[in-house]
Amino acid sequence: MSAETPLERLRRMRELTLEGGGAKRIEAQHKKGKLTARERIDFLVDEGSFVEIDRFVTHRCTDFDMAEQKILGDGVVTGHALIEGRPVYLYSQDFTVFGGSLSETHAEKICKIMDMALKVGVPIVGLNDSGGARIQEGVQSLGGFAEIFWRNTQASGVVPQVSAIMGPCAGGAVYSPAITDFICMVENTSFMHITGPEVVKSVTHEDVSSEDLGGADVHATRSGVAHFTSPDDRACMQLVRKLLSYLPLNNAEDPPFAHTEDPRDRCEEALDSLVPLDPTKPYDMTRVIELIVDEGSWFPVLDAYARNILVGFARLGGHVVGIVANQPAVLAGCLDIEASIKGARFIRFCDAFNIPIVTFEDVPGFLPGTDQEYRGIILHGAKLLYAYCEATVPKLTVITRKAYGGAYDVMASKHIRADINLAWPTAMIAVMGAAGAAKIIHRREIQEASDPAAMERKKTQEYEDKFNNPYRAAARGFVDDVVEASRTRPLLIRSLELLRSKYENRPQRKHGNIPL
Repeated sequence: MSAETPLERLRRMRELTLEGGGAKRIEAQHKKGKLTARERIDFLVDEGSFVEIDRFVTHRCTDFDMAEQKILGDGVVTGHALIEGRPVYLYSQDFTVFGGSLSETHAEKICKIMDMALKVGVPIVGLNDSGGARIQEGVQSLGGFAEIFWRNTQASGVVPQVSAIMGPCAGGAVYSPAITDFICMVENTSFMHITGPEVVKSVTHEDVSSEDLGGADVHATRSGVAHFTSPDDRACMQLVRKLLSYLPLNNAEDPPFAHTEDPRDRCEEALDSLVPLDPTKPYDMTRVIELIVDEGSWFPVLDAYARNILVGFARLGGHVVGIVANQPAVLAGCLDIEASIKGARFIRFCDAFNIPIVTFEDVPGFLPGTDQEYRGIILHGAKLLYAYCEATVPKLTVITRKAYGGAYDVMASKHIRADINLAWPTAMIAVMGAAGAAKIIHRREIQEASDPAAMERKKTQEYEDKFNNPYRAAARGFVDDVVEASRTRPLLIRSLELLRSKYENRPQRKHGNIPL
């Protein structure tokens, strides 16, 4: 038999790298409804664009008979590719190889592509499917996690970082996705938690499954950890592609422009009657957003969490904007702890990556109650205020109805340096609602009246006529104009064009101290 040539050896070894943990483990992965690491990459990136790095790396562990168990690639596929023609660096953990567990060399592979992404200024996408640290290696694997965490932190605000949780992600492994900008989870097959069900049971005596402890639904609706969920791996990869279409490659570039057939000067008459005249009646702010932005461009983020505030990406005249909007259909649009954190985090991302912020405001105030106060609404509400104040990107605000109390100040008011502030004729800008204000201001007069109820109605109407409108604020220049709701789209597009060259000079400092 003739000796194997160098080229034949290369081809054989390349074929070996494609096998992962072998046919049986690949079959087991498929039976769980999951794709393999390489199949996920195929669905994520442009066809034929993936270039693999470190395919021949193996672990260095010799304890516990590991020297006899070496698999090329060591449980993670790394490299670079194109998504809609734009470059990314990515890694995809392979659960068929040692359960996707992270070894020293596994971590080194991930660190290498993160370093390269920072050098060239392109996003990092991580596809997580791992049993955690490789226990046979001990502290080396823990050190590997810490190296990744450090790089996540260095990359934060420099290049976008997206994590897709495709399977288990437990223990220390969860902190890398937590530092990244966006987390996508797959329903029923992925989970994230610090400690597993067995540890929870031994410590707290709670009997809980991994799904109930840290599944996609839990993190999308209750904890706010997951920004998006998808029904399966394929849908998750398509969602990541769509998300990246709104993001710049790095913090020195603008987000990608997308041509639209939607007329820039489109006026939407339906908006003129969308907001009920009765301030106690709800309406869906999502409808307002969809009627104003480029058709089909609204892409909500954290949609199932803290639903009293909406955040997400959209386009106006083809240009990407970040939307922050109170949702009067949920909790009357009040700001609470969860909504404040959700809004603050999104605003800071937009500011880091040159995405203008458009705010649609209908807020009666901060949610009252002992639960909110005891859990720190003062501290958490200040995060939203701080984020708006800190942001230097173009900031445009549209007051659709209520703008009451401290919440008026917080939601991108002129006083915290919003650039353009518009109000609809239905806007009510005041310290508080008319009924509450009348009761306080005219309390004695109402009590002493022969018909207190009639007097209260009279004083409420007087306050409403005098204060609950946009014109007192307009008279002071606190709103730039009161406009027909139907004209909002063309006005926002023109304002964004004027603000494209905006520059703000802020005091020199290492960094501010946001009220964490």
